[in-house]
Amino acid sequence: METVECKVDGKSIGIETGRLAKQSNGSVLVTQGKSAVLVTVNSAKPREGIDFFPLTVDYLEKIYAAGKIPGGFFKRERGMTEKEVLTSRFIDRALRPLFPDGYRDETQVTAQVLSSDPEYETDVLAFVGASAAVMLSDIPFPAPIAAVRVSRVDGKLIANATVAEAEAADLNIIVAGSANALVMVEGGARQVSETAVLEALRFGHREILKLIDAQEQLVAKAGKTKRVVTPPAKDSELLRKIEGMALDRIRAASQTREKKARYKAFDEIDS
Repeated sequence: METVECKVDGKSIGIETGRLAKQSNGSVLVTQGKSAVLVTVNSAKPREGIDFFPLTVDYLEKIYAAGKIPGGFFKRERGMTEKEVLTSRFIDRALRPLFPDGYRDETQVTAQVLSSDPEYETDVLAFVGASAAVMLSDIPFPAPIAAVRVSRVDGKLIANATVAEAEAADLNIIVAGSANALVMVEGGARQVSETAVLEALRFGHREILKLIDAQEQLVAKAGKTKRVVTPPAKDSELLRKIEGMALDRIRAASQTREKKARYKAFDEIDS
């Protein structure tokens, strides 16, 4: 069993592997306070002729994680809640584009909340666990990523704030990124300036780096040898022709600030 720990805005987050779900390709237990999220990744054998990447990401939080058992008329929990669906999507959205071109093995990432601290959300812990589990496995993946929730309360930025702090904040965003770039941002704000948002993004990325460093330490201790993926052959002549026809126009369209004019420029490229 191997464990690493880091502090995100003063809050201790632990990542452990080798104790639970040992038969998975990769598995970690991510903890913060009283919260614990088990994340596993499993990959099937290659399928011949498949031309897409079948990735499934499921985030699950059951009532037992809060120490409760369903009673009354409904004694069984039903389908996924809106929060579970949205959390599964934002983990998928950040992971999916980073898998290497040519990797087509069916892959499933499952994040199960085992224990829930009522003061903190567990979705960002699941995100960190998904990256760590894939990095520890033999599944090819370029580099670790991580996510933090950034809230601004009375002008002060807080990473992974409590539920009460997040409710009082005028800015709440989830920032996901790698060591050198952001890969996803989502959330909302109550009429804050662009400068405030940029400051929050920079603050979030600084905290992300701590989580990435922790994952790299864990991979150095317990990581598996990655599979070799052969990227599909590319038609260099076709690529050259497409670049000659559209690359400069795409660049010009991307630099158009006005939304409708930008969309019109992209439509003209398609035609």
